[in-house]
Amino acid sequence: MSRFCDAMFANARTSTRGMVTGDPHALIRHSWAEVHERARRIAGGLAAAGVGPGDAVAVLAGAPAEIAPTAQAVWMRAASLTMLHQPTPRTDLVVWAEETGRVVDALGAAAVVVSDPFMAAAPFLAERGVTVLVPADLMTFDPVEPLETAEDDIALLQLTSGSTGPPRAVRITHRNLVSNAEAMFVGAEYDLDTDVIVSWLPLFHDMGMTGFLIVPMYFGAELVKVTPMDFLTDILLWPRLIDKYKGTMTAAPNFAYALLAKRLRRQANPGEFDLSSLRWALSGAEQVEPAVVEDLCEAGAPFGLRREAILPAYGMAEATVAVSFAVCGAGLVVDEIDADMLAVLHRAVPTTSGNVRRLATLGPVLGGLEVRIVDEDENPLPTRGVGVIQVRGEPVTPGYTTEGGFIPAQDDLGWYDTGDLGYLTEREHIVVCGRVKDVIIMAGRNVYPTDIERAALRVDGVRPGCAVAVRLNAGHSRESFAVAVESNAFEDHAEVRRIQRAVAHEVFAEVDLRPRNVVVLAPGAVPKTPSGKLRRAHALSLVG
Repeated sequence: MSRFCDAMFANARTSTRGMVTGDPHALIRHSWAEVHERARRIAGGLAAAGVGPGDAVAVLAGAPAEIAPTAQAVWMRAASLTMLHQPTPRTDLVVWAEETGRVVDALGAAAVVVSDPFMAAAPFLAERGVTVLVPADLMTFDPVEPLETAEDDIALLQLTSGSTGPPRAVRITHRNLVSNAEAMFVGAEYDLDTDVIVSWLPLFHDMGMTGFLIVPMYFGAELVKVTPMDFLTDILLWPRLIDKYKGTMTAAPNFAYALLAKRLRRQANPGEFDLSSLRWALSGAEQVEPAVVEDLCEAGAPFGLRREAILPAYGMAEATVAVSFAVCGAGLVVDEIDADMLAVLHRAVPTTSGNVRRLATLGPVLGGLEVRIVDEDENPLPTRGVGVIQVRGEPVTPGYTTEGGFIPAQDDLGWYDTGDLGYLTEREHIVVCGRVKDVIIMAGRNVYPTDIERAALRVDGVRPGCAVAVRLNAGHSRESFAVAVESNAFEDHAEVRRIQRAVAHEVFAEVDLRPRNVVVLAPGAVPKTPSGKLRRAHALSLVG
């Protein structure tokens, strides 16, 4: 038995902790022992359906109470798990169905487990010749014992965020999971006796599934788990749950913390929630903006939120989930550097005056991993040299499952090229500047889209997290950029003109360059991945 399965199943039998989940107004607690017993019955159903070692099983379900035992059951059958991307109310269902069909075909899925609220997809999947299974039916079978699994068996096929090309799934092995889980346990200074994890993160995303379901399930930790739709329906559900269950740990991407700060200011009364129990609130999955963290700290202070609790992090599915955490108790640490030196000389030179760029430091690399920064010829760079971030170590995936077969992720020396630009500080803490493919090059300067987007988001009327900088004429001598923003006032011509002028002004003040065009769009128009990251390349058609 792999260390991953061995420990998870043993912890399930002995842990006194469990998962609180279900309807946010009537949450139910399931002990990990109860989850494990359900898993054994579901595994019996999977066995009856012919699922066995090496098979790929896809899951399209919403309820954590169904997903957790189904995941365990898949591993009991020595199969791999894939969480399919879930449609949202704004999803084009025709496009989603086509993309989902391609994913299922690329995986060669032996079965798809489907449950509410996605049962309408079952006939579509069945028409493709896929075996469609339902958790409630699988639960009716007699329990079975787990099959043997090996360290290098695939445990999880984690779909990558975009649909910019053919579907790709990151192969995460049992060895990858154990290595990264144990490193996160140490990096977060986790205490099984006192810590309570609260999460609404989507289970089709690596931070939600691996970081905030698989890892707590592996250790037998106390977990309060609701869905992203629960959170988006009521943003203040998040602090209410932290208050009610004395949550000590949580996590979210940058945009969610911005939403929370806004709601705390506008809809909550001081003292309505007690957030003082929170000691570890991870900010990850997208670039961490210091101003957003600082705004949340200010908005959360009347509710007992401590500044030192908000901890930036860096990660990706290719490293299982986590690469680095900020040091526990340190809070946000900002590196202030000369923006001109960064843009022209690709050096992160500290400064407190002039054109300053503020970047969040993302902490030291976690155990089992190494990080290096390289130039375009893959020569390692010194401290504060800005280049491509590469990682290697036991948590790093061997590669991808694609329509065309396996694609390795590591080079001959085991390094994985993240595609992120960044540098290391004197303390060996990671700092990320942006994505290589998104950097706009104008007059010999590197202009980072996140700087442009941050400026646009300062404009009144622009929806939080809904601004995107689009690279124009990439690679040509006259490279430029445009900006698209969402606004509830997109049909008010006078307001649109005001927003356009204000965005152009703020962007020029931030980067000393003017956008070629500013477009104001309806809510939901800015393209994002299923996990909420901006799809900058997809936005090109919006700014023409």
